[in-house]
Amino acid sequence: MIKYPSGQGPKSLNQSPNKPNQKNILYGSRGMSLEERLNQSNDYYRLHHVAVIHKKPTPIQVVKVDYPNRQAAKITEAYYRQASTTDYNGIYQGYYIDFEAKETKNKTSFPLANLPEHQRQHMQECLVQGGLCFLILAFSQLNEIYLLPFEHLLTFIEQEQKNSIPYAFIKSKGYLCPQAYQPMVDYIAAIDAYLVDNHDRFVLRGRN
Repeated sequence: MIKYPSGQGPKSLNQSPNKPNQKNILYGSRGMSLEERLNQSNDYYRLHHVAVIHKKPTPIQVVKVDYPNRQAAKITEAYYRQASTTDYNGIYQGYYIDFEAKETKNKTSFPLANLPEHQRQHMQECLVQGGLCFLILAFSQLNEIYLLPFEHLLTFIEQEQKNSIPYAFIKSKGYLCPQAYQPMVDYIAAIDAYLVDNHDRFVLRGRN
């Protein structure tokens, strides 16, 4: 069963008479990567005082620099180093947020090879410290984006010993993120639904 958040985004947007319809929203987001949509959503959250969450910069190793003159330097060779943690982190209503975002064209599963061991280890360490850790998984062919709590992923890895997570498992254990104009991916609404379902572990602090 899909767990739909109780609200489809901030109340002020739901009540707006100028809110675009769903067809226009989905058409406008075509061609945008998951990262671009998440970054725009994070800008919205920050500007509306909902949450402060940022994408971590990808570390780069500079190999060669040319100096055409004394006042200028030009990087001519560099490569991306492997990130040691996850894509995004920040704070929401007093909760530390840490998550990795992945996109797949596969309709039936998500390959675990796309989530390296060092990222799993980092999320497990954050989870032990009381952080909210999860994956944002986008199935581009289905136009669906899920928030999968890391503890469910961890249980799956330990019990199933498989190389991929079935779509059915993600749909059952995850939370569907509403997609709209602003925010484009309302994963905070999915977090709220997760907190309600786990009220015995967390003190729910709703959005204003």
